[in-house]
Amino acid sequence: MSGNNEISESELRYDHMVEKALLNVVRESLEYAAEHGLPGDHHFYITFKTAQEDVSIPDHLKARYPGEMTIILQYQFWDLEVGKEGFSVTLSFSDVPERMSIPYSAIVAFADPSVRFGLQFDITNGDSEDLEEELEDLLEDFEEDGFENSDTAANADDSPEEQKIKEKQRESGDNIVTLDTFRKK
Repeated sequence: MSGNNEISESELRYDHMVEKALLNVVRESLEYAAEHGLPGDHHFYITFKTAQEDVSIPDHLKARYPGEMTIILQYQFWDLEVGKEGFSVTLSFSDVPERMSIPYSAIVAFADPSVRFGLQFDITNGDSEDLEEELEDLLEDFEEDGFENSDTAANADDSPEEQKIKEKQRESGDNIVTLDTFRKK
């Protein structure tokens, strides 16, 4: 298939495509848990934006967690329902069952600590020119040094604390996938 001049480069938003594919990992994991339960030591930590429009959680939880909230699906969760746009679950807070519905678009992190797996989400609508420059720099670093040094170069703007955390994650073998490398800082 030859190139189509009618489609601008900005319409190929790879960051959005990857984000969507990774959110599908979350959806499939939740679907498995809804159908079969969580096997062995598997459990999910899900962090989401509580103020997002389609998030439905009790008012007292929104007041207590005005920005983000992390829930854990492990032992005490009921009625997990998984849909195309999000999921609903009942959790116990101070021995009171509370129903919540969370769209996938509100999720900022998903982890299964039992297998040291985690995903972070944060699509920004940054200036595409800045993103393009950042990606060009990353590709140049890769061409010069290979993958070993590209992560360091791409994260040169990280604070020393962030660099230490990321280095510890690399050394420990954690399987954390983050898209920050390709995002505008």
